Amino acid sequence: MSQVNVQPRLEVAAALYLRVSTGRQAEQDLSIPDQRRQAKAYCDSKGWSVAAEFLEPGNTATDDRRPAFQRMLEAAALRPPAFKVIVVHSFSRFFRDQFQFEFYVRRLAKNGVRLVSITQDLGDDPMSVMMRQIMTLFDEYQSKENAKHTLRAMQENARQGYWNGGARPPFGYQVVTAEMRGARAKRKLAIDPTQAEIVRLMFQLAAFGDGDAGPMGMRQIAQHLNDRGIRTGKGGRWGLGAVHQILTRATYIGRHQFNVYSWRKKETKPDSEVVEMTSPAIVGDALFQTVQESLHARRPAMISPRFVNGPTLLGGICFCADCGNAMTLRTSGKGEQYRYYTCCTAARQGKTGCRGRTIPMGRLDGLVVQHLEDRLLDPERLPALLAGLIDRRHAQAAMLNARLAELRKVAAEADAKLTRLYAAIESGVADPSDTNLKGRLAELRKIRDSARADVDRAEARETGQEPSITSDTLRRFASEARKRLRNEEGGFRRHYVQALVQRVEVGDGEVRISGRPDRLLKSLTASSVGSATADVRGFEPEWLLGQDSNLRQVG
Repeated sequence: MSQVNVQPRLEVAAALYLRVSTGRQAEQDLSIPDQRRQAKAYCDSKGWSVAAEFLEPGNTATDDRRPAFQRMLEAAALRPPAFKVIVVHSFSRFFRDQFQFEFYVRRLAKNGVRLVSITQDLGDDPMSVMMRQIMTLFDEYQSKENAKHTLRAMQENARQGYWNGGARPPFGYQVVTAEMRGARAKRKLAIDPTQAEIVRLMFQLAAFGDGDAGPMGMRQIAQHLNDRGIRTGKGGRWGLGAVHQILTRATYIGRHQFNVYSWRKKETKPDSEVVEMTSPAIVGDALFQTVQESLHARRPAMISPRFVNGPTLLGGICFCADCGNAMTLRTSGKGEQYRYYTCCTAARQGKTGCRGRTIPMGRLDGLVVQHLEDRLLDPERLPALLAGLIDRRHAQAAMLNARLAELRKVAAEADAKLTRLYAAIESGVADPSDTNLKGRLAELRKIRDSARADVDRAEARETGQEPSITSDTLRRFASEARKRLRNEEGGFRRHYVQALVQRVEVGDGEVRISGRPDRLLKSLTASSVGSATADVRGFEPEWLLGQDSNLRQVG
């Protein structure tokens, strides 16, 4: 009787890749367990051992930006690989893009790893490969069709004014249930009282400043908020990007835009695909437009800070009226005996670039200083220049007081609701172990504590009444400023001119000077309390009353 040698069957190591497309499917915990059960049963029928399991909850298969997917590829790329087979429920679980599907299948095959579908069991012959490619091509088509219909439904939902999905609402808003349609909740944006106050503060700072200076830039606003312990919706510190997003977002005037950007393609979508939905307005249209104009004006007009601290009196603020470019310092003679302001375009390119002009530095400096003394520092003219700003500062103070009262009311209402809930718990009417009750208590405590914190921060900013500006204050300020402007020694003269004057344009027969009244007001109030410091100037000229009031003959 012949003896038959039975070779032991080599055990094949397999990896399970389990995926669902949305977080909601992952939370329901139905599809993933079913995929796992069927995949393990398939491996048992084949005699394969499960060496690894890669779980992908809530990630699309239209691209390879999937953490578990990438970990699986790294394990499959080892030599030798950690497993020989990747088991999926269907090919669509692996990829819904036909080109990338084939790319990764061939990449795995180079290292001896196969992809197997338990519901689409195909071989390796040419016919099976063709069938697999047809199946994956249809999966890609079906995915794109589903995405198209889903987006269309979400766009219509937005047109009706409802909030889509579980996306985080913009800062200043919260999502609330507006109505129920069967088992589906329809949600809308609602104003978050605490965060909305921060949004209004940011727009006020961008448009008018904090009362001590003029409109703030985005960096200054971020620093202002961070210094006062005001945090973002995620509890982080404010940065330029977050501030810019709020100041430019039309949601805050009642026009929220949905489907603006494609995160997959990293590009802005065409206007025809963008849907505008109504949202509760937090700021007014006029304030929003003022901020947009201010942001637009700041972009091209920023001047390098090195000119502010340079030795030249008009360095960084003197420009040619013809070409608009800066006038720079030029010297001639031995030992720099003669110094001139010259159009930099004419100096570099000659008269073909700009016909330009050259004017002695001492002469232009004297004209500008004399004009400031005669027109800007006139005690009779100062009240007219500053009247609007002083009134606006008073209006801002009244607005702040109204907001403080509103925040105190929000805190008091939340505290009263907490008191009633605590009383219900003590009397046994409410069950303290109820999860909904715990969530409501936490929400009310957050509203109360946030409102109180905002009140404390606002009150801390009020360091007392600012000194009143009287006629005697104006005379003393004008006299002291004139005296120091005549002193060419030291840095005060340049510091004051750079603070008050924003732009000096030199033309044929005239010099046009412009600046901002809030800088003048800040210098005036600083001198009232014994401090003559001035901040780094802004770059948006506007202080003189009319164009004909600041023209100055050169010759």
